[in-house]
Amino acid sequence: MRTGQRGVIGVLLTVALVLSCAGLSRVGGATTLVVTGYIEQGASPAMIQRSAGALNTVGIDGINLVSAGNRTSTPDASMLALLSASHVEGLRGELLVGNFDNTINDFSTKIAQALLHSVNNMTSVARQLSQLVQGEKWDGITIDLESLSASDSAGLVAFMTQLRSALPTQCSLSIDVQASTTLAGYEASGYDLARLAQVADRVVLMAYDQHGPWSGPGPIGALDWQRRALKVLLTQVSPSKVDLGVAGYGYTWPKGSKLHEGNSISDSLARRLVQRNHVRAHWVSSSGEWTARLKNGTELWWADARSYALRVALATSMQVHGLALWQLASADPLKRQ
Repeated sequence: MRTGQRGVIGVLLTVALVLSCAGLSRVGGATTLVVTGYIEQGASPAMIQRSAGALNTVGIDGINLVSAGNRTSTPDASMLALLSASHVEGLRGELLVGNFDNTINDFSTKIAQALLHSVNNMTSVARQLSQLVQGEKWDGITIDLESLSASDSAGLVAFMTQLRSALPTQCSLSIDVQASTTLAGYEASGYDLARLAQVADRVVLMAYDQHGPWSGPGPIGALDWQRRALKVLLTQVSPSKVDLGVAGYGYTWPKGSKLHEGNSISDSLARRLVQRNHVRAHWVSSSGEWTARLKNGTELWWADARSYALRVALATSMQVHGLALWQLASADPLKRQ
């Protein structure tokens, strides 16, 4: 779930039981979206506190599979502090579990396959995660396995099924899904959407990282691209189980740079860079994001609070369960809908 899945900071979509799995919840008589905000280990709990009034769940990133695929790392003190801060605010805390490999600074196909092609490894990891949930009082688990292929599809369903059986009934199970605008694209990425939706409580569509330092400059997640990806997903998954994952960050593309030389930036840093360079940012209404070119030729795109409001409208119009924001520390503070 890290933004820049091809090597910058990390990226997002998920499956889980949040408050009620009926889809939209009702607050004070009004229909509202259920909102998850993700946050990375080491971040300040203040990042949760400043948006707590607009959140239902905090997704905490996270732990990763070891190279052998038979176990995961364990939550460190900073993750447990974020879980505690979530509970203090009356919010649920979900633990993200991925296949990110720090040695390559990317999601590892090899590590994911070590898990998904071994029944023994699936059983071992499912047992370990169940013990973690019960021992540390996590409210849910989010599985974020990326860089998969069609050959991993059956294994992913099998692992999710084992994990659901191992977890306590009250613990939610979510799955992150990389966005595609075709059903064939989802299948090629290892997602049997219909079968995953039968097992998972919530499917989170990671509708961001459309562009990044691995590509040319462009929107982080343009509205039309998100809408098309969501429409395809909804042919296989009930809207009541879907969260629309949206960006609260941006990227830079230095002039003349090679791929991977850009950086992930926060919304506030994007605005500061524009101000320091005495240039104008341009709102691209078709994408629902901001862009600017600095005096040294660096290009910026970012999604901020104005972008988020448009995604609220999109999620509402599609009648999905909620929104999932990546991530609280880089995004503008959220406000109650």
